[in-house]
Amino acid sequence: MPVADLISRHPQEWAGATVHAFLDGIRSGTVPPHAFNRWLVQDYLFVRDLLVFQSELRAKAPSPAEPVLTAGIDALDAELTWFVAQATERGISLEASRLPATDAYRLAMSRWLGGGSGPALTALWALERAYLDAWRGARPGAPAYRSFVEHWTQSEFASYVDGLAAVADESPQAEAAFLEVCKLERAFWDMAWQGR
Repeated sequence: MPVADLISRHPQEWAGATVHAFLDGIRSGTVPPHAFNRWLVQDYLFVRDLLVFQSELRAKAPSPAEPVLTAGIDALDAELTWFVAQATERGISLEASRLPATDAYRLAMSRWLGGGSGPALTALWALERAYLDAWRGARPGAPAYRSFVEHWTQSEFASYVDGLAAVADESPQAEAAFLEVCKLERAFWDMAWQGR
């Protein structure tokens, strides 16, 4: 079973991960700037954690996964620089504490690494695919947020997600990781929208 089939096997959980009032607000322009800024800072912290996770995963993963993981690490380095530029432009500081949803993701990444490369690769694919699908659902984005929507729906990112799908695992442990990603994604959008 290809890992993408997990989406059709768990449509309610996937919708919870990729459809949210926050994303609707990005599309309509009704997300207040302070809520978006909170999300942006927490996503920056998440990406820093993701870079650590992906670097450690690359060291453990089977050789067919190395090229896509290496490309992802390079992209995350560039993404962190992009976040700094966005924060400067918006006049916000990226020096903040992780909110509970961000910290829960960090702890989950550590657990996934302990469970072996298979489930960890599936979790990585799931979180990146959820991100891609969520931002695709926010298209075209209100003018204030359109450049962010365009940034996170680029064809290069979609190709990277497809590459992850090709090396991801289909085991029962991988399915559990997929379902955990769905919960974590929902909590992250809730955090952005509700501030906790």
